[in-house]
Amino acid sequence: MASVSTKQLALILLALVVVSLAHSLVSAANSGHHHPNRPGGYGPGSLNSSQCPTQCTRRCSKTQYHKPCMFFCQKCCRKCLCVPPGYYGNKTVCPCYNNWKTKRGGPKCP
Repeated sequence: MASVSTKQLALILLALVVVSLAHSLVSAANSGHHHPNRPGGYGPGSLNSSQCPTQCTRRCSKTQYHKPCMFFCQKCCRKCLCVPPGYYGNKTVCPCYNNWKTKRGGPKCP
């Protein structure tokens, strides 16, 4: 049986580390809520309008004002093609969603 030199062993270990790191990065990128239309997952244009009802159901699931939340969320989603992550806040991820205001200057999108 042929012996493995130190150089060969180092290359094998380096290859294993690279493969392991690549696997970790792919796993991390695919975890959580991923939107296929945008590599980062959230942000302007990350949704199709057909995805708005599902994403707004998620966004509005913890509010006591479910009907108005759904109405305005879907209106904003259709315009911005984006719904921020989580149930509240995180609007900076979707600038259109964040910057659309009511006539009185309050936030239009939940």
